[in-house]
Amino acid sequence: MLMVREDDLSDHQSRDLIALHLVGMGATVPPGALFLDLSELQQPGVTVWSAWDGTRIASIGALKMLRDGTGEIKSMRTHPDFMGRGAGTRILATIIDAAKARGIRRLSLETGSGPSFEAARSLYEKFGFRKGEAYSNYTQTDFNHFLHLDLDEV
Repeated sequence: MLMVREDDLSDHQSRDLIALHLVGMGATVPPGALFLDLSELQQPGVTVWSAWDGTRIASIGALKMLRDGTGEIKSMRTHPDFMGRGAGTRILATIIDAAKARGIRRLSLETGSGPSFEAARSLYEKFGFRKGEAYSNYTQTDFNHFLHLDLDEV
């Protein structure tokens, strides 16, 4: 049974999973992509959650508050040992619930193209995220996809 908790990123497993995420992003996204490093995930306005199977981290994800009162999902990553076991689903559901509780009206995220992003896009679409326009400081490219979820419709 996976347990989800707010994560201050002090545990080495959390930090290792973020490092794995950053390496993976660096290998699959074009130059200029925007993703948060460890220090940015520890800034005010960003909340991180992790899912644990006993003493092992299974997945991680973050909610970043944007200036316009909306939220952005950041740094979603499932540990390779837990792929396909619902860990990402638990984190995403936690982020959506937290956003609703905070009165956020819309969640957005930016994701990529290609096989390494298919599972993530499928998960987001299962939760009702729909393709839309670029937001915040992002620029539309051939690589990225912008997905949005209006929380007042969920």
